[in-house]
Formats: sequence, structure tokens, C-alpha cells
Amino acid sequence: MKIRLFLVVACSPVLLFSQKVFTQDVDNFWKTYDKIIKTKDSAQKVSLIQTMYIDKGTQGLHDIMKARRYSTQEYIDAIGKYPKFWSSIRSRTLKSKKQAKNVEKSIAALKKIYPEAKPANVYFTVGLLRTNGTTMGGNVLIGAESALADKDVDISEMPVNSQLKAYFQTNPINSFVSLTAHEYVHTQQKSTIGKNLLTQVVMEGVAEFVSNLSLNKKSAVPAMAYGYAHEAEIKNLFVKEMFTPLVNTASNWIWNSSNNRFGIADLGYFVGNEIARKYYENQSDKKAAIKHMIELDYNKESVLQKFVDESVYFEKPVAQYVSGYEDNRPTVIGIKEFENGSKSVNPNTKIITLTFSEPMMFFTNFNYGPLGEGNAMKIEKLLGYSEDKKTLRLQIMNLKPNQRYQLLIDEGFRSVNDLPLKSYLIDFTTTK
Repeated sequence: MKIRLFLVVACSPVLLFSQKVFTQDVDNFWKTYDKIIKTKDSAQKVSLIQTMYIDKGTQGLHDIMKARRYSTQEYIDAIGKYPKFWSSIRSRTLKSKKQAKNVEKSIAALKKIYPEAKPANVYFTVGLLRTNGTTMGGNVLIGAESALADKDVDISEMPVNSQLKAYFQTNPINSFVSLTAHEYVHTQQKSTIGKNLLTQVVMEGVAEFVSNLSLNKKSAVPAMAYGYAHEAEIKNLFVKEMFTPLVNTASNWIWNSSNNRFGIADLGYFVGNEIARKYYENQSDKKAAIKHMIELDYNKESVLQKFVDESVYFEKPVAQYVSGYEDNRPTVIGIKEFENGSKSVNPNTKIITLTFSEPMMFFTNFNYGPLGEGNAMKIEKLLGYSEDKKTLRLQIMNLKPNQRYQLLIDEGFRSVNDLPLKSYLIDFTTTK
């Protein structure tokens, strides 16, 4: 029995964990770069980046270009504008082969605590500084020009970018193994995009906690130290926003810069990490806890709420916060020109004025009602908000007599407190 066990363990990385790490995109980039800087012909430069780098690229390169919308012309522009950056980052990206061995070790470490891990390829690429690492198609995509940087990389030629400067000051290369492990956990999760802030924060937190647990390291995310020192304040604000659609509030908590109310980036990672850590500590079966965290159906509301409640991170059950959140969302009080639902609206109406329960920000969000485009009230022009931001005037297109119209005033509208509007359906019929 012992011999059999030894053989299974010894062979498992080969038989059960057949992921591959690809680094050729990095070599291809620099071969292409050397050709590009020697020619002044613009068309030739585009041809070189296309034929020598992109066309020869791995699936990972194609995926990261798609994920971050990199174009051939952007590569040419960046190469021409920032020679000091490329010169300083070159030797660092060429450490990809050495780092590939560390990636393999980190994945093996993850498999020790999560044996069910599925293979996922890892691709080292050279991009345009819009991601250090992400996932697509079940694979890990590394932007080596960002992930392998440090504080001495020269970005003096670039426009002032406080977020990039702050990131490089953290010496990303020192936490590269943790980054890769974090992204690898994402490839094992059911989804990587959450429908609201809480969902996304838990996804990120689980990836952060589990990856560092497997490596026996502390998180390198700078927000952690600040988070522990200001936890009560952070929690108090987070519970007010955690059910907000991700598109509305991500910039306050994740994937952001320090230009926010706290003055530090990525505090959502701190909250998510702590939810995951508390859940893990509260479970007697640690291996089962890790499996449950990774395989959680994050976007299923009841499942996520149960998980967060079992972490006992917040003072109250999640359901109670949901109730409070809904009570605080802004609403449309009514329409000035007629009563909503009216069947006798004058077809000559040109202006509609919406009245809100509280001051609103400049965001707008209109959609078709249940009857679809054929019955949509169409907006010709936004005339703007009143001085107190509680009313919005809309100039509408010509209405037909004896016609039913609808327009959904949707959740993309946000109050000055950054809470999404409760959807409001304008529904009326014009007279003959």
C-alpha cells in the first residue's frame, strides 16, 4: 500500500496535471522589436509586428490581445514612443523561462491542497500594460511587461499614470508566483465575473486566500495592511454597496487606483480575502473547505449568501443587508407631464420630466420595455438635470396617436451616494 501511494504521488504531476507553460511569445516579441526599431517605414513596422509576433503567436497571445483589445498599431505606437521603457523591461521579461519553473512549482503546491485541480496552460506574453495577468478559456495569460517589472523600470516617457507608478513601486516580480497561483485558481472557478460587488469580491478573495495558503505566504496586495488597520470603517461602507451591480461600483473597490475615498487601491481584495479566511478557519474539514470555496457557484445568490454567512465576517446575515440596501436605493417618484400608466396622453407631448427621490449623478440607462422596440418611446435629446439633480428633462421624438409607449428607466442611473436606481417602467397610451 505504501509503495502504491508513493508511486501515485510521484507520478501525479505528469499523469494528472498535464498543463504546459509557454514562453515563446516573449522571445518572438523581442526578435520583432529589434527589426521594428531599425526601419522607418510605417507600413513595414505594421507588417513586422503582424507577421513575426501576432501571426506566430500562441493561443495565449491571441487571447490576451482580445481580452485587453490590443491592436497592431498600438504595439507600433508604444514601441516608438517609449524606448526607455522597452530597454529597461527587456531583461526582466527574458526571465520568463526561469519564472516558468516557479509557475510549475506553484501549481504543484496548489494541487497538494486541491487535488481536483484541472490542467490549465500558462502563457507568458508581452502586451501593452493593461494587465499583469488574467484568464480566458480556462488558461492563465501573463503580461510579462507588467508582471515581471520592478520599481527601477523606466516609465519616464509615458503620460503620468499614478496607478502604474504605484504598481511598479511594489516590485511586482517579487510577488509573481503568487499572482500566477491566484490566476490559476480563477481557472478552476465556475465564473470569473460576478453580477455584483459582493460576488466579485468573494471570487477574488477566494483566489487570493487559496493561492497564498498553498504557497504558505502572506498576500502581497498592498491593501491588506491598510485593511486591517481600518477594517471597521471599510466594512461599514462595503455593506452599503456590496449588492451594487459590478459595472457601477468596481472602481471603488477593485481593479482601481488609489484615487478613491480611501486613498488605496483594491480594498475589495482585502474584504474578499478576509471572508475566505474566516470561512476556512470556521471549518473543521480544511480540505473540504478549500474544495467548497473554489467550486462555489458564486453567481447563485442563495449559495453565495450562505457561504458569506458561514464566514461570520459581517455582524448580520447577508439577507438583512439586502433589505437595507433595497430600502436605500433611489426611485423615480413620477412624471411631471402626466400620470404614469395614463391612457390619455397628448400625442403632441415633446418634453417629459422625471422626478427622482434624491439627487442623481450624470449616469443614464434606458432600455426597451416588455413590448420591445416597436412600442419604445424614443429620446431625441437629454435636456439635463435640474440644479438640485432631482429632476431630469427629456426631449422625446414625435408620438403617434392611439399608440402605447414604454421606456425602462434602468439601474444604470445612480444617486450621488452611488446607489443604483430601482428600475422604473414608463408606460402610457396616447389619445386618438
